[in-house]
Amino acid sequence: MSKRHIEPELHKGQFGHDFMWGVATAAFQIEGAHDADDKGLSIWDVFTSKSGRIKGNHHARTACDFYNSYHIDVALMKRMGIPNFRFSLSWTRIMPSGTGEVSQNGIDYYNRLIDHLLENGIEPWVTLYHWDMPHALDVRGGWTNRESIDWFKDYVEVCTKHFGDRVKNWMVMNEPSVFTGAGYFLGIHAPGRRGLASYLKAVHHVTLSTAEGARIVRANVPDAHLGTTFSCTQIEPYTQHEKDIAAANRVHTLLNRAFVEPILGLGYPDAADLPVIRKMEPYIQPGDIEKMAFDFDFVGIQCYTREIVKSSFLTPYVGAALVKAEKRRVMTTEMGWEVHPPSIYHMIKHFDAYPQIKNILVTENGAAFPDAVVEGKVYDLRRKDYLQSHLRQLLKAKEEGARVNGYFVWSLTDNFEWAEGYHARFGLIYVDFETQQRIVKHSGEWFAEFLQLN
Repeated sequence: MSKRHIEPELHKGQFGHDFMWGVATAAFQIEGAHDADDKGLSIWDVFTSKSGRIKGNHHARTACDFYNSYHIDVALMKRMGIPNFRFSLSWTRIMPSGTGEVSQNGIDYYNRLIDHLLENGIEPWVTLYHWDMPHALDVRGGWTNRESIDWFKDYVEVCTKHFGDRVKNWMVMNEPSVFTGAGYFLGIHAPGRRGLASYLKAVHHVTLSTAEGARIVRANVPDAHLGTTFSCTQIEPYTQHEKDIAAANRVHTLLNRAFVEPILGLGYPDAADLPVIRKMEPYIQPGDIEKMAFDFDFVGIQCYTREIVKSSFLTPYVGAALVKAEKRRVMTTEMGWEVHPPSIYHMIKHFDAYPQIKNILVTENGAAFPDAVVEGKVYDLRRKDYLQSHLRQLLKAKEEGARVNGYFVWSLTDNFEWAEGYHARFGLIYVDFETQQRIVKHSGEWFAEFLQLN
């Protein structure tokens, strides 16, 4: 009889003394207080107000009430020994109309939060844009309008001048491939636009805005530790048939290359790898390719799963279809995503192969599973196993020489998970959305022990 394989115990020290550990959140998903203290409407405020857009018709008007209760979550982070906290700034809390007037109430709120984090020994990591374009700018086209580059630059100017004296870790954009694809092509996320033209314009303007915003951060906060984040997914062909391999390559190019390569100074991928790239040409003005490039201190990657792809003549532009995990009878999360720990290893190796990237941080990784409170406890063993197995794969890549030096769990607390509403729980901390009670889950207790005892 063969012996059951037992994974070796993880130790924090294996990752190096300068490895960065933290948790991640986003303003719209946790803050609530949707119209408090001058805050303007964002595209997500409007999108969630429309029936049928969000599972269960959930909204984020209260969410985790982090706006009013941040001191509770900061105290929990301190008790858990979490040294770094990634959060985003709400554009419309700072500039209610997106441009022009700045809300002192919004500035004061983030000043209080930043100061409170620092007083408790927790380093703030600010994401400038996590999907909440002001509605007042969306009615003018949002990211499909080239003026959005200037709108974003004005917003970044305000943020860096008010918070740059204390915030040293900055991220410009969060997952541009997701919010452009889901929000401007498929219409399943805010602002709910559809069509190739909207998508391609948004992609190009967001890419330019990423670099332009970074230049402002660098100018206003010269000693900033500056990066931006990209979602990524390991892509494999369904079969070794030539058509499936070609389809997988197109999807890989779209998801894992099209957004990072322009930032690295490589321009958009060749149309031979993704023919639809040719349709971007009408929106590219002279000098744009050079303006898209920026020398970031780090690149944040956000990897959750693997996708299997087959050729499909029915799918426009990419000619590929995903073979759903449930049909492949593999272990999945509540989001229907395959649990495949090697995916994070492969994505780290993919990004590490670019010599232009100085450093890689995993700025999001986590899983949604059904959680239940039993006698005041949440025993989320599958989430703990997910985190541990992915950290082992990260460590494998690091031991092979990959430049990966940080890991942020998504997420600190259960929160409003976009189109899934409150049905998908990712948190290390359980939130009762009726009472706002917090319970540190078993996975959170493990992470705290890992951070403090090693």
